[in-house]
Amino acid sequence: MNTQQLIQTLKQQLDHIEQEVLQHDQQLAPQQKKTLEHVERFNHNLFVQQGAQLLPCVQQLRKDVTQLEKQLTLKLAKSTIELSCQRIQDRFTALRRALLTTGLNLKSAEQKKASNRARYAKRQKQTMQNSEFGWIANNVMYNSHQLYEELNKHVNWAKKFEYKIQQMESNLELCHAAEKIRLQNDILLMHRRLGKCRQAISYIEERIQHFERPRQSFNR
Repeated sequence: MNTQQLIQTLKQQLDHIEQEVLQHDQQLAPQQKKTLEHVERFNHNLFVQQGAQLLPCVQQLRKDVTQLEKQLTLKLAKSTIELSCQRIQDRFTALRRALLTTGLNLKSAEQKKASNRARYAKRQKQTMQNSEFGWIANNVMYNSHQLYEELNKHVNWAKKFEYKIQQMESNLELCHAAEKIRLQNDILLMHRRLGKCRQAISYIEERIQHFERPRQSFNR
């Protein structure tokens, strides 16, 4: 494929995905836009983008294609061209994945909001003894070292859950319809586990503050 054919192919792919994105953005309800308003959909190295609407990503991608066309015209170094091509490919892949995962992102954001509301209510109403995570305090409340160990364990679990979710979302676009439904359910289950893990992390952090506060007051 020569350079003209490459640019022509990229522009055709860009036009096609732009139509998909326009349809996607038009179908978003106002409440869905609000839910994802501050949600980062992409790695910062791919797109500078927050929220549900994806058209700004197409505009960034179009600039990349235009830049590549100029680089080819100027016959810049092969390494520069390859870097631009790889960036464009990565952005196409990320944008296609985002089109597939908006529904999952919405459910995850809604679950997170519900979890935050529930956690706030628990802080107001429950004591350490009747807390959902009271078993943590009962097992490791005797020194801050144990609490920090428990915190580190839950933080590591959360990272593993986040990595697993990212992996499964990357595989979505490669799945057939039936397999995609199963994988989406698995992703939602993993989001729920991540939510529980984050709740536990917040609880342990509160226990650490509660445990260390008297000692800080004594040392003043």
